[in-house]
Amino acid sequence: MTKVLIIAEHDGKHINGSTARAVTCAQGLSAESVEIAVFAAEGTALAEQAATLSGVTKVLLIENPANEHALAAVLAPQIEVLASEYSHVLAPSTTFGKDLTPRIAAHLGVPQISDIMRVESPRIFDRPIYAGNAIVTVEAPAGIVVATVRTASFSEAETTGSATIEKREVNIELPSHTRFVKLETSGGGDRPDLQAATKVVSGGRGVGSKDNFNVIYSLADKLGAAVGASRAAVDAGFIPNDHQVGQTGKIIAPELYMAFGISGAIQHLAGIKDAGTIVAINKDPDAPIFEVADFGLVGDLFEIIPELEKALA
Repeated sequence: MTKVLIIAEHDGKHINGSTARAVTCAQGLSAESVEIAVFAAEGTALAEQAATLSGVTKVLLIENPANEHALAAVLAPQIEVLASEYSHVLAPSTTFGKDLTPRIAAHLGVPQISDIMRVESPRIFDRPIYAGNAIVTVEAPAGIVVATVRTASFSEAETTGSATIEKREVNIELPSHTRFVKLETSGGGDRPDLQAATKVVSGGRGVGSKDNFNVIYSLADKLGAAVGASRAAVDAGFIPNDHQVGQTGKIIAPELYMAFGISGAIQHLAGIKDAGTIVAINKDPDAPIFEVADFGLVGDLFEIIPELEKALA
């Protein structure tokens, strides 16, 4: 029997959209049951949000003060206790999921599959390699399948469901060698999460400096968009690396991706290949990004962005 458990990603107030994408992946498994586990200190509101995702049959709410912050060392042993009831344990291929699933797999003594982008059968999946330039088909061995879901490859499940919510207690001694100290954000805390945003405004080396990146922030705020960057901009110190988009950064699939001063190195393009509409603005008419852009404009971003803001106003 195919029975799937999805580990919910959340910030304590809202279920991350990556969880809804993992639900869509799970539906491709033709599972008899798709359940979501919500680990939190107080998670009633989160469980109610998860219950609205279409295709989810049940939400398990595991409340424990130790679950206030998503620490892989704390969550993994609890998931190990639950996992025996399931054929698959899935998490989104975000920082959260990439941190958590290897520990789950180690606890269960099974291999972990990364970045599922297509389901061929309950045990056979496609995943990208070589910066997305090749697709490999992998088959999971016997046992529980532990995997991360490439969120850029799946749409979010609709919120028309009404799953039941069941409170569970996991009575085990939790490890104390890992503890939460603090959470630091690199500015723009009110902006959408980069990996879940429907609109992203990105800057590259062409922005010129850390101070100049304020024009990118300004446009993003007017659009209600997340802020991204190329590796070149991150390496130059213009913006923190948690904004990096690409093979060695975040793989995203927004409905709109706007690239300012980004040439379009293959590593960056690997991170945006699933975007709905790509808009590129660059001084260089031969920039590689124009080859993949739906709309391209050759020009100075410092002249174009003010004009865009005027139009938006």
